[in-house]
Amino acid sequence: MNPLKWFDTRAHRAFAAELAKFILSELSGRIDARDAKFKVKAEKTMVKAARKLQDFKAKHHLNVYTKARLANRFLWTLKDGGCPDAYADELTEWLTLRL
Repeated sequence: MNPLKWFDTRAHRAFAAELAKFILSELSGRIDARDAKFKVKAEKTMVKAARKLQDFKAKHHLNVYTKARLANRFLWTLKDGGCPDAYADELTEWLTLRL
């Protein structure tokens, strides 16, 4: 086994960007609203996102380094996608707790 494989985060970073883009597309135009409709849509979206995360975790090894890189890419993809900082932090915390 290649010891440098421990540092290979390509798949993890790609998944993080994909997951963040999925969340942004599902909640597009509603992130600033934060009303009752938004909460219902957000809950459904996060259930779908959790399933995607579980599938990824089943197929890929996660260590401390890969988890950190995944969470960082997720956060910055959200911010770059126009998600407010506070909500991006909240979503990243959600992700981190499930890693």
